[in-house]
Amino acid sequence: MSQENRLEKTNRINLLFDFYELLLTEKQQTFLKYYFHDDFSLGEIAAEFEISRQAVYEHIKRAEQVLEQYEEKLGLLRKHEQRTQRLGKLRELLDASTMGQDQKLKMSEIVDQLEAWE
Repeated sequence: MSQENRLEKTNRINLLFDFYELLLTEKQQTFLKYYFHDDFSLGEIAAEFEISRQAVYEHIKRAEQVLEQYEEKLGLLRKHEQRTQRLGKLRELLDASTMGQDQKLKMSEIVDQLEAWE
């Protein structure tokens, strides 16, 4: 796997983790945090928990699958990305608009509030 693909995968897992962390078991949460957030190697995690590297690998793979299953069913990350994209387009249209400055300011404040909810 190329460095770019690895980074893309890590980013996706971290985003999914942000949305679905509380739906994972404590062990899945811990292993994913160590591996993806703290950048521990499989060997370091194995030594910490006194299990084999293969067991760590299998726990992490299973947790990744669970995250993807939650996303497939609930789509929270997809919806978040769509909202972010649409808010960006709205911001662009607002900036290009010829409406009065007062109206622009009011609309901009609303967009700011919506972005803050993300």
